Amino acid sequence: MILLLGLFASAFLSATLLPGSSEAALVALLAGTSLPPWLLVLTATAGNVSGSAVNYGIGRGIERFRGGRWFPLDDRRYTRAAGWYRRFGRWSLLFSWVPVVGDPLTVVAGALREDVRIFLLLVTLGKAARYAAVAGLARAWAG
Repeated sequence: MILLLGLFASAFLSATLLPGSSEAALVALLAGTSLPPWLLVLTATAGNVSGSAVNYGIGRGIERFRGGRWFPLDDRRYTRAAGWYRRFGRWSLLFSWVPVVGDPLTVVAGALREDVRIFLLLVTLGKAARYAAVAGLARAWAG
């Protein structure tokens, strides 16, 4: 159970604006435990989506403070993510797992008032697909 909590925490932190590498934690647990891969993928996905939901909440309440010294995104990253979101709309949330762009994208989705149900569905699909792909590649590589 403690291993699953650790994976959840790693995935949660990786989805926030803090740096992290939940993929490495997932691969380590796949290689070093007998826990079922589906459970590890589910745990990592749940943690990562939860972290993205925090970003969404930050976006809902904090966008009006954009430009402040303590604002969690610099102007360049925010503008880039907002541009992606405006160009591709809610479907861009399928790519919320992409490094550098994904986390700010989830903040922008909150700031632009995306429907939370659509947000959760698309973010979950994208992140679950990423973790499933990582798990599949890790298992194939391990033999």
